[in-house]
Amino acid sequence: MESRDITLVAGALTGAANLETLKIRALSEVCKLIGEAVHLDTTLTRVLQVLHDILRMERASLVLVDSSCQRLAIKASYGLSVKEEQRGIYGLSEGICGQIFQTGSPCVVPHINSEPLFLNRTGARSGISKERLSFIGVPLFVEGKSAGVLTVDCLFGPEVSFEEDVSFLNVLATLISQFLVLHRAIARKEERLVEENKSLKAELHSRFSRHYIIGQSHAMQEMFWTIEKVAPSRATVLLLGESGTGKELVARAIHEASPRKEGPFIKVNCAALPENLLESELLGHEKGAFTGASNAKPGRFELAHGGTIFLDEIGEMPLLLQAKLLRVLQESQFERIGGTRTITVDVRVIAATNVDLQNAVDRGLFRSDLFYRLNVVPLKLPPLRERRDDIPLLIDHFLRSSNKRNDKDVHLVHDALGFLINYSWPGNVRELQNLIERLVILADELVIRPADLHEHMGRLPGTIQMGAAPPMEAADTAPLFARPQLRSSLRDMERQEIEAALRRNGWVQARAARELGLTQRQVGYRIRKFNLERPDFALAGGGGYPG
Repeated sequence: MESRDITLVAGALTGAANLETLKIRALSEVCKLIGEAVHLDTTLTRVLQVLHDILRMERASLVLVDSSCQRLAIKASYGLSVKEEQRGIYGLSEGICGQIFQTGSPCVVPHINSEPLFLNRTGARSGISKERLSFIGVPLFVEGKSAGVLTVDCLFGPEVSFEEDVSFLNVLATLISQFLVLHRAIARKEERLVEENKSLKAELHSRFSRHYIIGQSHAMQEMFWTIEKVAPSRATVLLLGESGTGKELVARAIHEASPRKEGPFIKVNCAALPENLLESELLGHEKGAFTGASNAKPGRFELAHGGTIFLDEIGEMPLLLQAKLLRVLQESQFERIGGTRTITVDVRVIAATNVDLQNAVDRGLFRSDLFYRLNVVPLKLPPLRERRDDIPLLIDHFLRSSNKRNDKDVHLVHDALGFLINYSWPGNVRELQNLIERLVILADELVIRPADLHEHMGRLPGTIQMGAAPPMEAADTAPLFARPQLRSSLRDMERQEIEAALRRNGWVQARAARELGLTQRQVGYRIRKFNLERPDFALAGGGGYPG
């Protein structure tokens, strides 16, 4: 073989190797984009840009069938202006794109000036010499059906055959098709989640009185009134109360009832992180700000922009960080750790604590100026022992939820309910929820009796009697079921609850039953059991119950 021939062969082999390298590099970049995709249109456009950056392609477009399935339209493109892209609309069998869509087969046009089916509807090639311009299109299939067309101009150089072009584009079209399948599956799942969320909210709203919080006692009604008053404002709210009273639930209720409800609700537990990490969590940091900061990270205040940030356990925040928080509250501005750029945010702050902040101020553990800035609207959450009327409703809710989670149907007998109503609940609603969960999980039978409570709770550390309270020593040492007066007291409480529900609902039995979580038949039984009589005004209004 002559040296000239050897040189040509070597050049061809080198070119082929370079081409394969470029193909692999381009497909690798496309796979990376699809794997990190968040927004459909942006990702598709960047995929087409990869063809230009690596393979020197001049123009490309992704044409998909629209939601009406009546026409094809450009979904993403590279090398086309916005106006040119908007003009790229075709009938399902119109032009080359329509032919590819209908037949499901690739199409190559070596010279577009001699192809009558090439419509050039976008007008993108009007000022280009057409003698050497090629056009290639391959179909896209989604779930076995033709869904669109991928088109390019001059993918590889003139030394590469059209077969190579088509082969590569078919592989790329398969990747894009899989991306479209995944995107549609995610969209359907999101739609289901939205519908389930709406359904759940409707169910909660029908079962709970207001703001999706269980409670009909006087103390809770006052709290609901305060929530509705403070929610529309921009004022900072300070939630006070013992641990387990539901401060996060109230903070979320304020957010949901405010004009910011469409914005984010961001929670930060100030006691859960050490000082150096807490500052980074709240304000964010720049790349290289400290050891391990390999990337810039936005803080929780940035993430809460346009919404609400809930600072739980604010009393545990270190003094140095309190000063920076004060600036954010006063000026709505801050800098990330290691940064110099001032960031401005629009965030409503709701803080919560179970400690006496005024006492912490007096002891020098909490800044007085920050305390006064947070204490614009203080809201004290009542402990569970001050809202005993809500305990039966809470128990019913927790029983329903736990039974559903654990696939059981456990119930509480009245005597056991009485013990729980009289318990002091130092852990408040959280303690009650955890107890019910434990009882349901460990229940051997379908009924929870006082003996079961005695087994799981031992001796009550602080019970409250109906009437005169015994000495604390007696309350601490009295066995769980040593309460001779409990049955009559429980009967009185049950009667009062049924009558109160009937009065609130105009003595309409069905409404009272829904409110109490009972059936209409159960309410009717209790009406007869307690010999309840409706007043004359209920009769006049026509809202009574059958006699």
